[in-house]
Amino acid sequence: MVSSPHEAMHRIFQEYPGLFSRVSEILGVNIPPPTSATALPTDLTENSPVERRVDTLLRIETENDGPFLLAIEAQGKKDPRKTTSWPYYVSYLHNKYSALPVLLLVICQDLATARWAARPITIGLRQWQTLTLSPLVAGPHNMPVITNVAEARKDLALATLAAITHADNPDVGAILKTLSAALRDTPENITDPIVELTAQGLGNRPAAQQWRNLVAVDTSFYKSFMSEEIRDEGRAQGRAEGHADSLLLLLDVRGIALTDETREQISTCQDPQLLRHWLQRAATATTTEEVFGEQ
Repeated sequence: MVSSPHEAMHRIFQEYPGLFSRVSEILGVNIPPPTSATALPTDLTENSPVERRVDTLLRIETENDGPFLLAIEAQGKKDPRKTTSWPYYVSYLHNKYSALPVLLLVICQDLATARWAARPITIGLRQWQTLTLSPLVAGPHNMPVITNVAEARKDLALATLAAITHADNPDVGAILKTLSAALRDTPENITDPIVELTAQGLGNRPAAQQWRNLVAVDTSFYKSFMSEEIRDEGRAQGRAEGHADSLLLLLDVRGIALTDETREQISTCQDPQLLRHWLQRAATATTTEEVFGEQ
């Protein structure tokens, strides 16, 4: 499985097609909830040496408004080539699928790219535009910052997409902590794709290690590839140093200041169980007293 933010930003809609109706509501467009959704081939290549592929393509069925096509593009940075490929995607799909309505949704993780992607693309003359494409864009500028566990539990798919789009948010720690807490006591078949998609979406950002630490606190309810990897690493290391490093990193990411004496206490501790106990406390603590007090 490719581990990258690009994959997560569009694959989440394959896992949860109903997510689009909630995203479109946030974007100010009234799209009815789907009654069903079918993943379609993403290859948009004709008999031409130029190969074109959309990231994700779904046929969405609705109860009263009929079907439509949803093309989803994950955009990590500005790409001038999209001003020609995106209109091609929409026109090609409209023609291939018997004039079904086509929507283009672009998912971004930074504000500059989101603003660029949201600009209408026009084809024609200044005096008369033959075609105008207006993508829907979801990114850090309009996706909700979800730091309430009850809110996250109500819509885990939206909470996951929101966490991915806010991967560079200074408050991403609180966002990830909320999502992790919302997954507790949730069936494995629900937690597995959430854990994996979040890990993919964070990529190699510092927040990715924080997500691993949050998952590592209690992986008993996680059976995904990432949790298995974490457990394998723990068995391979089998040393207290690994727990100490994880604890120091988690406290640093969560902004809990440590004295030199406390850092020395963690680094020299040879009791893995005690270190794990501190690690569990650190996942929710806001002060060092909450982590190390009353052992």
